Amino acid sequence: MLDNNQLLRFTTAGSVDDGKSTLIGRLLYDSKSIFEDQLDAIEATSKKKGHTGVDLALFTDGLRDEREQGITIDVAYRYFTTPKRKFIIADTPGHIQYTRNMVTGASTANVATILIDARHGVIEQTKRHAFIASLLQIPHIIVCINKMDLVDFSEERFNEIVTEFEEIASKMLVTDVRFIPMSALLGDNVVNRSKNMDWYQGAPMLHTLETMHISSDINKVDARFPVQTVLRPQSESHRDYRGYAGRIASGVLRVGDEVTVMPSGFTSVIKSIDTLGKTLEEAHAPMSVSITLEDNIDISRGDMIVRSNNKPEAAQDIEVMLCWLNNVPAKPRAKYTIKHTSNDQKAMIKEVVYKVDIQTLGRNSENKELVMNDISKVKIRTTKPLMIDPYRENRTTGSIILVDNATNETVAAGMIV
Repeated sequence: MLDNNQLLRFTTAGSVDDGKSTLIGRLLYDSKSIFEDQLDAIEATSKKKGHTGVDLALFTDGLRDEREQGITIDVAYRYFTTPKRKFIIADTPGHIQYTRNMVTGASTANVATILIDARHGVIEQTKRHAFIASLLQIPHIIVCINKMDLVDFSEERFNEIVTEFEEIASKMLVTDVRFIPMSALLGDNVVNRSKNMDWYQGAPMLHTLETMHISSDINKVDARFPVQTVLRPQSESHRDYRGYAGRIASGVLRVGDEVTVMPSGFTSVIKSIDTLGKTLEEAHAPMSVSITLEDNIDISRGDMIVRSNNKPEAAQDIEVMLCWLNNVPAKPRAKYTIKHTSNDQKAMIKEVVYKVDIQTLGRNSENKELVMNDISKVKIRTTKPLMIDPYRENRTTGSIILVDNATNETVAAGMIV
């Protein structure tokens, strides 16, 4: 049975003019998720632009530049709810120069929807977006083969594109791929089933998103609890209370579990788990809780409470797939602040192993300068150990960001290899 309050995050990606914004507009419009005043404003803008109906793309293209150019530049987040689920959509740009925005929008997604124009089939941008979705370990991919009305709703054309995409997917770490033929403009197979493609036996897009099983996407095996702060209320009722508060990154923790505090290595037993006036017997990711231990151990922000028989690796030398987000190139051996869960340390990029050529998806070991939108494999050295897991096993403890010490800007995001 589905949890009605379960949140599904999905990202849309595709080349310019593949119809991403129109698809999201159609999804919001047909599922009645738009406020009346918003609808009135967009109807007025559509009329001004000379459209006979509602320009659905205007529901997401929030920036004035986007409305003027008819393209998506920044990541636009949209929220909507159906009786079965809550959704957050990240509408990411299609242009090559906005690769970093796709990485940002897709980093927390359960599902990636990749749009393909039925007339053009699989193009370079499709491969690029599939590669980034695979790199970010997004568990589910829905390939929306859009503009089917422009190829006469041809089943043959649909099958050709499915075969093309499956060939790429076979070379990547993608497990669950689904294909939906649609016309976002006309509404075929977005919220309602298409009468023009009765040869397609699958569900429309919204039904697929509502019923997709995502509970198993969270790592429930490796218990990881990064401590964000120590609670000492010192009130009458909680005179000796010392709780370690944070958000469970993965796994399940129960009262009575033997745990180890890293990096110190001290062990103890969980005495209680508290959350908002309630005491729990067990808690799981991604719940925010406060944990108390039987022993008085010196624990502070940045430490991690884990099960004694299942520990992450404590490492100072880490290999990372890094996406450079800043318009200032990386400086060789420059010092940065690395943020990993609640742990902040000083770090240095020791070596760029190779850069991924986003055009061919090959490896470039010659040019090692990191500039904006570059994706590369690098070796990083930190001043103190980080408690890490590989990104493919744990998206929370396997991800890092780098911050420039001088400007406080986030310059890169990475996945631990």
